[in-house]
Amino acid sequence: MLPVIVVLASRYDIAARPLAEGWAKAGACVLTPEDLSAPGWRHHLSDPAAARAVVNGRPVALRDIRGVITRLPWVTEAELPQIVSADRAYVASEMSAFLLFWLAELSCPMLNRPTHGSLNGPCWRPEQWVAHAGRAGLRVRCETRSLRASAPPPLPPQRGESTVTVIGDRCLGRVHGSLLDRSRRLAELANVDLLGIELSSPDPDAFFVNATVYPEIDSVEASDALLEYFQRA
Repeated sequence: MLPVIVVLASRYDIAARPLAEGWAKAGACVLTPEDLSAPGWRHHLSDPAAARAVVNGRPVALRDIRGVITRLPWVTEAELPQIVSADRAYVASEMSAFLLFWLAELSCPMLNRPTHGSLNGPCWRPEQWVAHAGRAGLRVRCETRSLRASAPPPLPPQRGESTVTVIGDRCLGRVHGSLLDRSRRLAELANVDLLGIELSSPDPDAFFVNATVYPEIDSVEASDALLEYFQRA
């Protein structure tokens, strides 16, 4: 069987299937929580060579998985319409726990690896991203919160004028070269190989605005860079 690149995603992820379709010649397939309900999964700690998953409805030996891109933070009840409603919360929790274990067991290249509380990288709050962005050399603005009952409602999230997408050791973005280097450093501090970063401008004195482990991947440039990451690995 040909090697497979697994795109682990929500059933509602509109970018996942076009990405896999564009990588059809590389054997890419989308894996959603619905696949976890299909018969054919096998995972015995005493016999890892016999391990098998079900991806897009078909069985795949784990040794044939050449890479995984994870775009699912956790399994929620909304992902499981095929499960009786009274059981969805329990099943979603069990599926999340299994995926955390299953992904941690895989030795193939992965964008991004699971962490405590998330299946695809750090589940950081804005203050944590700001702190690490400052350590990476990016200019940052202070984050403030108020717990007073009379405090004004929080401002809506800011949007950056420029973006950088880190994919492995590559950085995509039309910004000053120093910002690319600092963005790569932020990805290293976050211990991820796939990261989207929003900046206030493309200039070297730009401020950090936001970071996400769900960067835009629908451009040809990003799709090609992602596929190249797995091919090189």
